[in-house]
Amino acid sequence: MKKLQLLFCGLLLSGSITTVYAQQSSRKQQMTELANKTLDLAVRQYKLMMQHVPDSMLPRTTNNADGSLVTAKTGWWTAGFYPGTLWYLYEYSKDNTLKQEALKRTAQVEKEKDNKGTHDLGFMLYCSAGNAYRITKDPKYKDVLLTSARSLSTRFNPKVGCIKSWDHGKWEFPVIIDNMMNLELLTWATRVSKDPSFDHIARTHANTTMKHHFRPDYSSYHVIGYDTTTGAVLARNTHQGANDTSAWSRGQAWGLYGYTMMYRETKDKAYLEQAKHIADFILGHPRMPEDLIPYWDYDAPGIPNAKRDASAGAVAASALLELSRYTKGEVSSRYWKAGEKMLESLASPTYLAKEGENNDFILMHSVGSLPHNSEVDVPLTYADYYFVEALLRYKQWAK
Repeated sequence: MKKLQLLFCGLLLSGSITTVYAQQSSRKQQMTELANKTLDLAVRQYKLMMQHVPDSMLPRTTNNADGSLVTAKTGWWTAGFYPGTLWYLYEYSKDNTLKQEALKRTAQVEKEKDNKGTHDLGFMLYCSAGNAYRITKDPKYKDVLLTSARSLSTRFNPKVGCIKSWDHGKWEFPVIIDNMMNLELLTWATRVSKDPSFDHIARTHANTTMKHHFRPDYSSYHVIGYDTTTGAVLARNTHQGANDTSAWSRGQAWGLYGYTMMYRETKDKAYLEQAKHIADFILGHPRMPEDLIPYWDYDAPGIPNAKRDASAGAVAASALLELSRYTKGEVSSRYWKAGEKMLESLASPTYLAKEGENNDFILMHSVGSLPHNSEVDVPLTYADYYFVEALLRYKQWAK
C-alpha cells in the first residue's frame, strides 16, 4: 500500500512539474512571438525614419511644441544610439537597407573618438562602432574603439577614483550615475588590448561609485560632487530627479545595468551583489506601477498621475534579463519575469507607437529631465536602443 501511495504521489509531482514546464514554455513562445512582431514594426519604423533624418544630424526626440523631429550633432551624448539601433535591427532582419544606413551613421559619429570633453564616449561609440565591430568584424572599428577608450581615460582622476562626468555646473568634479554605462567601453578595451590601465579605471570608478552614490536602501543619487585635492565628497544631488533625496528612475536603471555589466566583465561578486540590491529596490518599491514601467521618479509628486519613463523601463528590462542569468532559483525567476513583464508592457499600445507615427521612433512616453522641462513625455532615441536590445536578448536567452 505504501509503495502504491508513493508511486501515486510521484506521478502527481511529475505531472505538476510537467504542467509548470509547459506553462513556462507557452509563455516564452508567446513572448517570443510578441518580440518578433515588435521588432518587425521597429524595422519598418526605422526604414521610414531614414527618409527624413538630415544627413548631418542624428535623431534625438520630438519637439513638444510642434511635434517636429529634434536632432543632434555628433558631439551630443545620444549620437550613438541611432546607428546602434540600426545595427541591432540589421542583425535581426538582415535587411541591407538598414546596414547601409548603419554604416553611414556610424562613420558620421567616428570622429568623436578623439573627443576628450565628454564622459559619454561609451554611449556615443560603443553603442555604434561597438555593435558595428561585433557584427562586421571590420578592424577599423577596433581602432576607433581603442582610441575612444584612451580619450575617455584622460578624464579619470586617481585622487577622486572616478571619471569626470561634466565640465559644467556648480560642482568641482561631478560624477553622475549614468557614467557606469560608459565603463563597458573600457572593459572591452581591456580584453582587446591587454592594457590593464583600462580595467583599473573601470573597476576603480565602479568601486568609488558603489561607495558614495548609494543610500542605505540602495537607491542612488544622480550626481556626486568631489573635491579634486582630497577626493572627499562635497555634494550629493539628484539633478534630473524630483529632489536630492528622491530616486530618479532612470538613474536607478543606469546603476542596475552598469553593475550587472561590470559583473559580466570582471566576475567580481561585489558587483553582482550590488546589482541584486538595486534590482530588489526597484522591484520592491511600493510606488512601482503594476505594469512595471516606472514613474519618472519613484518619489515624484502627483503619483499615480505622474509621467512614466519608458526609457527607464527599457534600460531596466535589458538589465534584469541579463541579471537573471547570473542568479539562481526563485531570484533568477523573479528578475526574468520582471524583465519579461516590462517588455510586454512596452510592446503594448500604451507605449508602442503606431507605424508611421511618433516621428518613426518605436516607443512613446519617456522623460528626459522633467525639472528642466526638457524632453517630457516624448520618444527618446536611447529608449528605442535599449528596448530593441532587450527584445533581442529575450529572443536569444528564452531558448
